[in-house]
Amino acid sequence: MNRELPSISQLVAHPSTERLLIRFNREGVMQGYRDILWELERALTQGHAVDPADLEVDAILVRLESRLAATDDAWLEQVVNATGDVLHNGLGRALLPTVATDAMVRAATAPVTIDYDLSQGEHGRREQSVEHLLMDLTKADAATVVNNNTAAVLLAVNALAIGKEVVVSHVDLIRGGPTLRLRELLVASGSRLKAVGTPDRVSAADYDAAITDRTGLLLTAHSGHDDGIELAELVSVGHRRNIPVMEDLDRGTFVDLSRYGLPKEPVVAERVACGVDIVTFSGDTLVGGPQAGLIVGRGASLALLGESALHRALQCSKFTIAALEATLRLYRESACVAQEVPTLRAMTRSLSDIENTANRALPALASALGTGFRLSLVDGMSHIGAGTPHASAIPTKMIVIQHDYMGGHRIAGRFRQASPPIVGRVEDDLFILDARTIFDPLDMVPNWTDELNLA
Repeated sequence: MNRELPSISQLVAHPSTERLLIRFNREGVMQGYRDILWELERALTQGHAVDPADLEVDAILVRLESRLAATDDAWLEQVVNATGDVLHNGLGRALLPTVATDAMVRAATAPVTIDYDLSQGEHGRREQSVEHLLMDLTKADAATVVNNNTAAVLLAVNALAIGKEVVVSHVDLIRGGPTLRLRELLVASGSRLKAVGTPDRVSAADYDAAITDRTGLLLTAHSGHDDGIELAELVSVGHRRNIPVMEDLDRGTFVDLSRYGLPKEPVVAERVACGVDIVTFSGDTLVGGPQAGLIVGRGASLALLGESALHRALQCSKFTIAALEATLRLYRESACVAQEVPTLRAMTRSLSDIENTANRALPALASALGTGFRLSLVDGMSHIGAGTPHASAIPTKMIVIQHDYMGGHRIAGRFRQASPPIVGRVEDDLFILDARTIFDPLDMVPNWTDELNLA
């Protein structure tokens, strides 16, 4: 076949190119044209059969638009969380309060005093406002913040026990979970691990017996199990032997959730009152703020963390500081914090309110699904998520969706293809939508861009 390809100038002059340039970057469009022309020229040169229609300008434009559109889909996509996990690790954990997102927008669109002291007219510390709020909320002597809780543990262990032994229980090493990876973290910190107790139980005496002149830190990680050590007992050992004590809560909270009929979770102020040197916990779990590692405790220990070179390497962005400050102010100043922090709102929601939302969703859901589906409203259990123990389950109302011949996993797959995708869960091959985290009933009604294929 002896056929010339169109030139770049011919393609650029085509009216459809102007539409592409509005939607896509100019360099991307031009490079796309060059790539397609090179591919066609190579096919012709090597003697491959090429449909003459594929060489037309219109065909090349269609090919380019399809290629650009395929790369235009965002990987980070908004979804509906109907899994029943309030803090779903895969879906971003905590949703931020409105005041926190507003603060992030301000930090993104205008200059802010992230590293500037207005009173002195000179460079300031970015963590200062957050530190004071954390001290107010926990009654700690000092506080600081880094970019996540794993970083908080790394910084604290490195600052207090680099080159020394860290005594930790086998219970914590086993039940700390894959997220923390405590054993690997201690190695990365430059300290040496010394495990005590058994996989089932540990005592203060086990820690006491393990202390030598090489000991730098006594560490415990709250796992929500009854067979770990009591913090007050460990603090007593540490103070008597002059060894700092650190507790990693991960899921620490500022409010006593048992006041709302929820399972008891560690209240940070209560842990600080035990006299522990360092407490670390996450900003994006029970606190309901942005991802951050919050560190509170005694002034002497926190001073060592501030002097560490790691502290700057692990510092938070201005967006995190802005969102965290706004969230902490809610805890300090709001009279209805359980309603203003979305995580607390979902966890403390009444069963009757959840049932009302589910009932309102049923008619629209049945209409959207059509024939062959059976819907039922049943009792179930939600979970706080983010690694909380299975015992931290909360009663909920769930919509169970069944089909004459489609299994639960296939139905779940179709719901994930909705716009926006709806993420539920599958139990015993039944697809379930948990209404605990759903406040608009229509969020559970799928919107498909194509017809539901039941085949």
